[in-house]
Amino acid sequence: MIWIWVIFIVFIFLMLALDLGVFHRKAQVVTFKEAVAWSAVWFALGLAFGVFVYFAYDGQWFGLGSVADPVDGLFNDGPAATEKYLTGYVVEKSLGVDNIFVIAMIFSFFGVPPLYQHRVLFWGILGAMLMRGVMIALGTKLIAEFHWILYFFAAFLILTAIKMMFLKTEDPDLDKNIVVRLTRRLFPVTARFHGEHFIVRAGAPASYENEVPGAPAMPDEVVERARPGTLLLTPMALALVMVETTDLIFAVDSIPAIFAITGDSFLVFTSNVFAILGLRSLYFALAGMVKKFRYLKVALALVLLVVGVKMLLAEWLKLALGRHFNLYLLMAVFVILASGVAGSLLAERRSTAA
Repeated sequence: MIWIWVIFIVFIFLMLALDLGVFHRKAQVVTFKEAVAWSAVWFALGLAFGVFVYFAYDGQWFGLGSVADPVDGLFNDGPAATEKYLTGYVVEKSLGVDNIFVIAMIFSFFGVPPLYQHRVLFWGILGAMLMRGVMIALGTKLIAEFHWILYFFAAFLILTAIKMMFLKTEDPDLDKNIVVRLTRRLFPVTARFHGEHFIVRAGAPASYENEVPGAPAMPDEVVERARPGTLLLTPMALALVMVETTDLIFAVDSIPAIFAITGDSFLVFTSNVFAILGLRSLYFALAGMVKKFRYLKVALALVLLVVGVKMLLAEWLKLALGRHFNLYLLMAVFVILASGVAGSLLAERRSTAA
């Protein structure tokens, strides 16, 4: 069983190394066309892995599917495992879209030039995978030992859905954010960007507007009070800290959602990873259109609500719909998301025509 984990993790790190070390070795502005192409690549990889899941669980390769799923008590054969993987992938991907809106706000607040946004997201996603791996391992152990905790997750998801639907959120002032304030108190932070570096030494030359295409105007240079050679964080580092913090907050919502579908740690982790990997390119494809999807947040709240209710009524749904009731959940999620996107685009078209 351990070998399938090793192979999968090595594969993911090879893909990330290929991404940053070959295709994005030099800082560059990610175009819409390139972002769509990479989104298609990651989406295709996620679906292709679903094919592997089918045959691996059907043949119990590496011991997969040989242990009952702690959520529904059933053994995952090929079809059941594929349904759970794809449902988890779609749910995690859709919830991650909301994270894109927040990341766009973070980049705008800190004035991160488009030239360097890919690097921030790369390291942000790497950190997100590590954090989620720890949370998934802990969640799997808790569910295996305390099955009642699923009802706690369900209540949490339903309350989160209600909060998303009825509480209006405004763009916060990140200068007042406790994480930003604590980081600035613990570490000296430069006033300017220093290329794509997160950490520099005092006295290093800063990047100016004419050196960074698309960068916002910088304030007059401030003389660093730190001694020459002192390590300093750059605004890029502050943006990365906020991206990681944001993902941790979103993971608290999304991890319980995936446990509503399956408690198989391999299915939970792999669906999460493939959903996260595609978010970076999806950000560059959607960042300029975030305000057009006005009903998407409501759709995402409904997804959380449906998943939470499913978790509460899992035993009844299993009896009423059969062991493949996750397929109906997948279809419901698709319909909700499609309705949210279609409604947003229709409303945008009407407001433009008015």
